[in-house]
Amino acid sequence: MTGQRYVLDLQEIDETQGSVVGGKGAHLGALSRIDGIRVPVGFCVTTDAFRRVMADAPSLDERLDQLSRSNPEDHEAIRTLSAQIRRTIEDIAVPADLAAAITRALARFGEQAAYAVRSSATAEDLPTASFAGQQDTYLNVVGSAAILRHVSRCWASLFTERAVSYRQRNRIDHRRVRMAVVVQRMVFPRAAGVLFTADPVTGNRKVATVDAGFGLGEALVSGLVNPDLFKVRHGEVVAKTIAVKQRAVHALPAGGTREVAIDSQRQEQPALSDAQAVRLVQLGRRIEAHFGRPQDIEWCLVDDGFHIVQSRPITTLFPIPETADQENHVYVSVGHQQMMTDPMRPLGLSIWQLTAMVPMHEAGGRLFVDVTRRLASPASRAGLLDVMGRGDPLVRDALETVLDRDDFVPSLPDTGPGRPSAGGASASIETDPAVVTELIESSQASITTLERGIRTKTGPALFDFLLEAFEEHKRVLSDPLSVQVIMAGMEATWWLNDNLREWLGEKNAADTLTLSAPGNVTSEMGLALLDVADVIRPHPEVVAFLRDVEDEGFMDELAKLAGGTEARDAIEAYLDRYGMRCVGEIDITRPRWRERPTTLVPVILDHVRNSEPGAAERRFEQGRQKARQKEQDVLSRLRALPDGDRKADETKRMIDRVRTFIGYREYPKFGIVSRSFVYKQALLEEAERLVQADVLAEKEDIFYLTFQELRDVVRSHEVDDRLIQQRKDAFESYHALTPPRVLTSDGEAVTGAYRRDDVPARALAGLPVSGGTVEGRARVILDVAKADLEAGDILITTFTDPSWSPLFVGIAGLVTEVGGLMTHGAVIAREYGLPAVVGVEQATRLIRDGQRIRVHGTDGYVEILPLTDQTEEDHS
Repeated sequence: MTGQRYVLDLQEIDETQGSVVGGKGAHLGALSRIDGIRVPVGFCVTTDAFRRVMADAPSLDERLDQLSRSNPEDHEAIRTLSAQIRRTIEDIAVPADLAAAITRALARFGEQAAYAVRSSATAEDLPTASFAGQQDTYLNVVGSAAILRHVSRCWASLFTERAVSYRQRNRIDHRRVRMAVVVQRMVFPRAAGVLFTADPVTGNRKVATVDAGFGLGEALVSGLVNPDLFKVRHGEVVAKTIAVKQRAVHALPAGGTREVAIDSQRQEQPALSDAQAVRLVQLGRRIEAHFGRPQDIEWCLVDDGFHIVQSRPITTLFPIPETADQENHVYVSVGHQQMMTDPMRPLGLSIWQLTAMVPMHEAGGRLFVDVTRRLASPASRAGLLDVMGRGDPLVRDALETVLDRDDFVPSLPDTGPGRPSAGGASASIETDPAVVTELIESSQASITTLERGIRTKTGPALFDFLLEAFEEHKRVLSDPLSVQVIMAGMEATWWLNDNLREWLGEKNAADTLTLSAPGNVTSEMGLALLDVADVIRPHPEVVAFLRDVEDEGFMDELAKLAGGTEARDAIEAYLDRYGMRCVGEIDITRPRWRERPTTLVPVILDHVRNSEPGAAERRFEQGRQKARQKEQDVLSRLRALPDGDRKADETKRMIDRVRTFIGYREYPKFGIVSRSFVYKQALLEEAERLVQADVLAEKEDIFYLTFQELRDVVRSHEVDDRLIQQRKDAFESYHALTPPRVLTSDGEAVTGAYRRDDVPARALAGLPVSGGTVEGRARVILDVAKADLEAGDILITTFTDPSWSPLFVGIAGLVTEVGGLMTHGAVIAREYGLPAVVGVEQATRLIRDGQRIRVHGTDGYVEILPLTDQTEEDHS
């Protein structure tokens, strides 16, 4: 191989050459081509050179194999292996022809000049992953021998412990990543720092932030000094903080750098003037426009000119939904309402959009509803804020924060009387259980018709049929009677809570009054798994077998064991009724329990271990008795009040109403998921035909196409494999993003606050959704399939959709990061009498697995107990 392939000048490089010069090298090459952007001159030692050097050390192969097999959590093994690999690479002599190519490049730019030597990995600075600071940078390196030595160190830095751990956590193959090295002439700046062309904290794309300090930028990057901070919007500095900068990093004449003290008179001087900060942001906007996305830019101020020494995408920003206009928009997260904030695959997103009652917009693998017009009109604004506030106060507060900015949401004139209140509509229906029965029978009949009609449909005809089925789906969802029943149950709950608090001083009285309400399909699903455990418990051979189950075909093996046939029949019956459910079930692409029954095994085993026979019936009956006792207590206390008979009679009517209607709240979701599983099975059969025709590599590839794209593939028998791979990569990257409850078209993630003064110091505030107080061991569980619970444990998780309900029968309390008063987890917690607090920000990080905590379900906060406070469990 010729030396020329080992070295490329930055001027020869553009962003398409990342596989040759790494992410940093490709970005610098592209930067050097942007008009008006000054980049220090230099060259790149390519990945061909890295490959050549790695090939000279066969012993690396075995160590890389060991590294790939190591557990990402085994820090000691990773530390040892990565250190061995680094030493091996650093000890390899740079081949003579490669060394000559680097020396010739140095001669072109000044052999005895000072250089910065920087790593540039092929997986670094990609749009969807940030590797910032994981590999090495060496400043002020002088002389060809020193530069060759530092090039070797950069190669080795691909295997720092931090870089290796990051790749393993993000499932990036160590062998797929290669290292190039950027060698640039040093500039000796008066000031340096970092520019973010979007606010890295709020995500606002119109606010740029500048961090600035004296001397080389390493003082800021290493945390040696606090930087000055400038916020720039629309060409002016809108906020700034000038730090006391006691130290700086300067270059030494003979090479290397050192820390120096800054004169006391200069320490509080700004590193940049306002005009310079604005000019720097203008350069940043030019760079951002070139790359097409917000950038994290390292800069230096030399004399009075800015040099750009690095630019990479800001990977932590949540994307903004695309619109066809330049107007301001406010979006509310659908996932926070549906208890599913994980990313969804394209097929799941598009089918949810096609069956939703309002238009939904996609960003970052999540769905959002544009509420701008409803906020702009006074007639609809109050109703929207009221509904949002009752469901999730953090959403309401975030929306009010946006409204407080006078210029963001324009106020539109009222065009009519606005929507009729739901209360008027729901008040018109009688408190009659037959209404609920009729709705459920109608929904079941619709699903039966769907199953019968879809059986014979294939090819384009299937998609025509499904589009009609989606319209029927929406008709069932929007049935006015169904909406009235749901609202009647919710309004009765609110009425009881509001009035009994006023009359009796009772907080959240409806929590107890709705215990074991009839007809709640989600709570029935949780109790039914206790019945499955009752069938399995008497058969030790079956229990032992289930402990080691990994294969989804385990049901066939069960029949060979003593008691196995009964166990299999019980699980099958459960799956016949509830097998269409799963975690994240609003995404049609998620594996259902019927498709992956092993998901239920750990929960069944927990019930076998922690519950007694007959627990389901006993638990339901205990809840019913508690509700009845509470009703009698409330009514007798009311009758003792002035005007007590009227108050008691009204309350009795509302108790009957809530117990009649509240269980139906869970049924529409059950119907949606039942229909969705029928759609999915038909689409997977179509996918199998595409695999057999060599159109698709595997059935699950359809998950990465939208419904319309899949329809086109079925018609043409042609698919873009690159598009599917891009979608898979994007979906993986979306897991690292945290979706905001409220998002603006400026990209700002607006975080609401509870604004309460009744929460003790150091307690975690949330929304009280199910009354009572409980103390116990916190179990932080992010995956139902990995649940390992004991009686008395308190479940801590991100969100709970209906599929988590089987866990609820075995726990003592619930804390979630996402949720509202009428979301699934809250409804089922009340049904089971579990103290619960939802909407606790970062609960899964702030509460450690195994800590003792106290959940105040009535008052809405969680206390993490000190080790000395190991009191007896209190559950009142």
